[in-house]
Amino acid sequence: MKIVLDTNILLQSLPVNGKMRPIWNAFLNENIELIISNSIMLEYEEVLANKTSSSIASNVVALISKAVNAYLVEIWYKWNAITIDPDDNKFFDAAVSGQADYIVTNDKHFNVIKSIDFPKIEIIKADDFLKLLDTNK
Repeated sequence: MKIVLDTNILLQSLPVNGKMRPIWNAFLNENIELIISNSIMLEYEEVLANKTSSSIASNVVALISKAVNAYLVEIWYKWNAITIDPDDNKFFDAAVSGQADYIVTNDKHFNVIKSIDFPKIEIIKADDFLKLLDTNK
């Protein structure tokens, strides 16, 4: 299963005892594939450094970069699908380029994507994705 992971969900999935930890574990155990782009990685690093520490941010980004189940995609076309928060378009564009099955996010700005017929990308809330991971064990 190929996913694009919104930054806030990544942040919530890192604490060992956190509710969202199974998402990070699924990535570490190579049960899911993570679609990334350079701009997503830059945002991951920036937000993680601000919310945790620069060393944690560097370690997480390095781990993702080297993982065999992380796929760096080139963005050849910018869809500009999310007008409410254009910065979120990097996730949609990567999902399209990487043919992701889902964008995992709780951000309501992504809801507009549900009304787009093409390209069709599924938006899934983190709790629903946890359930999906649990059924795919």
